[in-house]
Amino acid sequence: MNWKYIAYLTVFFLIAIACEKEPERFDDFLVELATVVKPGEQISFQLDNNKTLIPRELKNYSGKDGQRVALNYTPLRGDTIKVNNVSDIFTGTVQESNAVDSLIKNPVKIQSVWVSGNYLNLILEIEYYEKAHTIGLFRDTQSSSLNLHLAYSRNDDPPGYAKKLYTSFLLSALKSANGSPTPFRLHINTYAGERIFELEVK
Repeated sequence: MNWKYIAYLTVFFLIAIACEKEPERFDDFLVELATVVKPGEQISFQLDNNKTLIPRELKNYSGKDGQRVALNYTPLRGDTIKVNNVSDIFTGTVQESNAVDSLIKNPVKIQSVWVSGNYLNLILEIEYYEKAHTIGLFRDTQSSSLNLHLAYSRNDDPPGYAKKLYTSFLLSALKSANGSPTPFRLHINTYAGERIFELEVK
């Protein structure tokens, strides 16, 4: 018996089987921040470029109008999408304060800060264990220019683990009546001290 011949055939068949099996391919997907649009029972998602996305099917998510979300989706046809995952993120508005120095400003790590659409978006790294934290954005009413201050409190939460915090603040109240860009400064307390960002809302 020709063992070399049998071994050669065995190797050949193994290679042939391996070549026939196609690698598993995942759907293309995008992840973007969006706003829930829910005038009635039907939910759609508006991106910050004003494009509206309509889910083909939406399970286990009821949402509320105006809620900001992190939307993981696969484009289908036109504005129709397949929703892979949707998660609410903290959604706030700009409040006013005449004593911003008295605000609680526990330090945070900044991963990203940007303005898109009518929103100021932040991705922060915080240390979380079990207690609810509080966050807010305040306009300094004592300043002649437009200065916004991030207030953040860990509420005496014990040391825990690093966690990403996604937040969006609606800036439409700051927009000028004539439609021109409105510049502002954003003040955030970090572990390296206060950082100031020069931004604008259009």
